[in-house]
Amino acid sequence: MSRLQAEEETQKAFGWAARDSSGILSPFHFTRRVNGDNDITIKILYCGICHSDLHIARNDFGFAIYPVVPGHEIVGVVTQVGKKVDRFKVGDKAGVGCLIGSCGKCENCQDDMESYCSKTVYTYTIFDDGGAKNYGGYSDVYVVNEHFAIRIPDNLSLGGGAPLLCAGITVFSPMKYFGLDKAGMHLGVVGLGGLGHLAVKFAKAFGMKVTVISTSPSKQHEAIEQLKADSFIVSHDMKQMEAATGTMNGIIDTVAAVHPLKPLLDLLKTNGKLILVGAQSLEKPLEVPAMPLYGRKLVSGSMAGGIKETQEMIDFAAEHNIGANVEVIPMDYVNKAMDRLAKGAVRYRFVIDIANTL
Repeated sequence: MSRLQAEEETQKAFGWAARDSSGILSPFHFTRRVNGDNDITIKILYCGICHSDLHIARNDFGFAIYPVVPGHEIVGVVTQVGKKVDRFKVGDKAGVGCLIGSCGKCENCQDDMESYCSKTVYTYTIFDDGGAKNYGGYSDVYVVNEHFAIRIPDNLSLGGGAPLLCAGITVFSPMKYFGLDKAGMHLGVVGLGGLGHLAVKFAKAFGMKVTVISTSPSKQHEAIEQLKADSFIVSHDMKQMEAATGTMNGIIDTVAAVHPLKPLLDLLKTNGKLILVGAQSLEKPLEVPAMPLYGRKLVSGSMAGGIKETQEMIDFAAEHNIGANVEVIPMDYVNKAMDRLAKGAVRYRFVIDIANTL
């Protein structure tokens, strides 16, 4: 391919990138592919900041490939569609979550679980898999195969809706799969952050009783008064934990830090399920005690759901007026936002106003 041909098959793009493990982001010019027959091009309006963006930008996992343009909670408006596209038209609102490709042939892909495909292509490159490098949503435009784009309903807030494409589907998917979505069930939510507060919102929309379990007593007011949780337990208060023994059908554990699991397993009823969704360190694995499991209790993990389930989640959120609680920030505040995110100083998700501030 000649240089001229290569240039004709790309388009200019602009965003903010981290160049090294300092994680400091700054303006960055790059190229994306032109819109193909099966693609849509999205003018990005908002992009959420996920905790994994911070981890990758600062190479916390040890496999970042720089430069990194983070961002996989993308919402915007469709500006171009390929001639084979039939799900979108110019002017539609669309979103992109954690993945933009998969093999399309394996059992997981055939079962609409693309996120579990061994050849998943992520929205921005997080490690060198030998394929083309992808840049994420801290940028002005995104080109994606229509299969991996999500239709955004008109009544869903774009700012509050952006984090649903990662944080939302990460808690919604295991709640649906493990049957923790039935009215009258009792769900525990460990950690009241970006994932946790959305787990509370979905659970309440399902008609469940919800108990927030946190190390921070200061979060009790917001959990009960703002998010309408039914009760609140301080996890290091043994009296509160003992009083709740054997009361929960399931627990969604959103905490990424190392923490004991036995006290949580003790909260479960017989046949109860403890589902881990926090990004755990590979160097400091959690310990799972065997004895509590003999009460027919299950410990499992879950990732974000596939594209079909993500669309289901977005539609459910729009129907029930569910959005993330967000702090909308300008692009040039992103480094301060990352520092605050590292300290947990956000309620509950940062969202970048790309359209007005990039």
